[in-house]
Amino acid sequence: MSELEDLVAFALLVEAGSFTAAAERLGCSKGQLSKRISGLERSLGSQLLHRTTRRLHLTAAGAALLPEAQALQAQAQRARQTVRSLQDEVAGTVRLTVPVSLGETFFDALLLDFASRYPQVQVELDLANAYRDLLADGFDLAIRSGVEQDERLVARPLFALQEITCAAPAYLARHPAPQTPAELSRHQCLLNTHYSGFEQWLYHRQHRLERVPVSGQLASNHYSLLKKAALSGAGIARLPSYMVQDELADGRLQWLLRDYQTRSTPVFLVHPWQGALPRRTQALADYLLGWFERSRLALDGLSV
Repeated sequence: MSELEDLVAFALLVEAGSFTAAAERLGCSKGQLSKRISGLERSLGSQLLHRTTRRLHLTAAGAALLPEAQALQAQAQRARQTVRSLQDEVAGTVRLTVPVSLGETFFDALLLDFASRYPQVQVELDLANAYRDLLADGFDLAIRSGVEQDERLVARPLFALQEITCAAPAYLARHPAPQTPAELSRHQCLLNTHYSGFEQWLYHRQHRLERVPVSGQLASNHYSLLKKAALSGAGIARLPSYMVQDELADGRLQWLLRDYQTRSTPVFLVHPWQGALPRRTQALADYLLGWFERSRLALDGLSV
């Protein structure tokens, strides 16, 4: 224990009136508290208390020291109350990093709704596909596909990202739609360089895995750009189901190879491990978990 902590214990002891009552308030034994006070007296070179079986009596040195010790005790209490109020108040800034396509698709309306519920919370939204070190970069929350083996982080599942193989009618008018994954090797494919092995597309059917080499003139690490290219008729793309539901419904894109399953990637809400989260961060985390739970049927992929 530090000398400052022992001074606070001394003030609390005088306030409580007995070692037994003070030890209970401090969460220690009577013997431990007695040793702390004795150690403080040795450190100061003065006796602070006369101990009797019934009462504690301050010495002259103890009486002189008591106001200073009580001031430290009050300061410590104010510090605890300040931290507690910050944790209890749903106010302040929350920094959140989200993949670009997910942020562009959902987070404008989603965060506007959150802001209407928590007007004292400011959300600083970072859209990035690049890896962010939450602790080093100062982020409170992140949404990530896959989860790193990082014991500093806590991950909560949100949904499964399912890719849809699709193309615009304009492209399919010039190139017959592939009937099997192997036929993709003869098509212009729009490649996502964010993923390793992007020049191979994997498909599953009846417990059989097909690994298809693909190529094309356009490659990007952003789903949004690949979607625009697909809509313009530039080639065949694999896009998250949540990005193309409207386009599939109105015919601007057509779903290809529907009988073949593409990879399903889990998406998580992640935050640094720090015990209890500040209430503003917990409020946003709870809101996101609830929103994605309600939207899971749409987000987990379209039914075939």
